[in-house]
Amino acid sequence: MAELLRQHAEQLFAEELEALKKADSHSAPPRWNMSPWAVVTYLVGGKLKNGFEVTPKYIGNKRLMEIAVATLTTDRALLLYGLPGTAKSWVAEHLAAAVSGDSTLLIQGTAGTSEEAIRYGWNYAKLLAEGPSADALVETPMMRAMQDGKIARVEELTRITADVQDTLITILSEKTMPVPELNTEVQAVSGFNVIATANNRDKGVNELSGALKRRFNTVILPTPSSMDEEIDIVRRRVESVSKALQLPAEVPALEEIKRIVTIFRELRSGMTEDGKTKLKSPTGTLSTAEAISVVNSGMALSGHFGDGQLSAEDIASGLVGAVVKDPVQDKVVWQEYLETVVKTRDGWKDMYRACRELV
Repeated sequence: MAELLRQHAEQLFAEELEALKKADSHSAPPRWNMSPWAVVTYLVGGKLKNGFEVTPKYIGNKRLMEIAVATLTTDRALLLYGLPGTAKSWVAEHLAAAVSGDSTLLIQGTAGTSEEAIRYGWNYAKLLAEGPSADALVETPMMRAMQDGKIARVEELTRITADVQDTLITILSEKTMPVPELNTEVQAVSGFNVIATANNRDKGVNELSGALKRRFNTVILPTPSSMDEEIDIVRRRVESVSKALQLPAEVPALEEIKRIVTIFRELRSGMTEDGKTKLKSPTGTLSTAEAISVVNSGMALSGHFGDGQLSAEDIASGLVGAVVKDPVQDKVVWQEYLETVVKTRDGWKDMYRACRELV
């Protein structure tokens, strides 16, 4: 496991999941690995009665996680909705890991996702040789989740075309998947449910039909509400990712992370943190996930081509790449921000020089 680039949540946090199961005195729904209380504790973190510390996977409004978990105990599916980088996929993975002990039953939504990716496919060699049979049928993650009573995940639901999206309607409402070729059906057992994610800023978004929307309970995941909250998220994720990637650099001090988060928040909101200067916003989302990526990219540069300590020069290239998505419009926005804000801010001269050189 140590050589895997990225472990599944149930592998990476196996110790925490096991500790929660042992300490869990609340009742759990059928086929759930732990109670809803334990699932929420796993997501938001906390100290157990025996002193064991559970690390937070989601930093934000605990009530949102309670609503999400409560939804999964009902016959409604869960839709995690929000801007890119608001931890929708991260939360979905950890929910599946805690509830089912298996976060791998995943369907990745794209413009090319077909109906067969959701329902079932066929082994065409066997199909031609033997005709339709249970042996020739290729099960999808959705079908396995229904049979085993687990959580199925559908990533980027709105990137899937509308006619393929509607394949989910019968599954979510009737809890069954007809297989007319074999004159049979797959009926979901208790514990089965679906977690889907979607964002409204992606190109090629396909609106959900009214019939499909009614099968989901939607939980909107917001961007971090405060500077401290976003800094904490970035710090924790940077520590985790840099450890997994074995980056030969020191995790940066909070002051460096604060500078990156400040830039992202100001450009996102169109206003400096003190509220005194209005700013133009770039075309990109400047999400928390992108801030994490900027820090990790800078650590890779400082570790492999520097002294191992994150500097403004290491950060600058990642910053410019995150902000300037449109080479004309965003470049103007970035240059104005550098001249009106970064240049005049105390202690930011090194950042101004490094970014200015790249622009």
